[in-house]
Amino acid sequence: MEHVAVEAVDDEANALAEHEVRKPLSRALGTDYLAMNYFELSPGESFSGGLHAHNDQEEVFYVASGTARFEVGRDRETVAVGPDEVIRFAPGEFQTGGVPADADEGVVAIALGAPGASHDWDALDSVVYCRECEAEHVHETRPVEDGQFQFTCTGCGYEFAL
Repeated sequence: MEHVAVEAVDDEANALAEHEVRKPLSRALGTDYLAMNYFELSPGESFSGGLHAHNDQEEVFYVASGTARFEVGRDRETVAVGPDEVIRFAPGEFQTGGVPADADEGVVAIALGAPGASHDWDALDSVVYCRECEAEHVHETRPVEDGQFQFTCTGCGYEFAL
């Protein structure tokens, strides 16, 4: 059995600095099969760096307060998730979520992912603009040094890092 207070877990923002408060609860609890992160998002902040899919993991977001907006699928359907609501994304389903910059309040939420307490980076794809193709395409996404990510266009093979 492991027990931890959320306030006792240190913040660990993602490498793209999309948010200020992210607490990796799964690391604090030592989970092997479940990823769990606590978020406090201010207006203009997001859970991740953009539209992406975890091909090896389903994700569930529980919104405790505020209203998060998610873009779902390549067509970016918008879904609002309010207090005491949850949303699930199947493995391979593209999604991104956050708080619009013009929102009146922030969001407190918990993100859950399974199976696995950490990502298989070989199973992560992002939808980003390819400078070579001059269009939005799926890119294989890998972490590299200094907290950046390398993106490789699945259409033309063009690579760049952010």
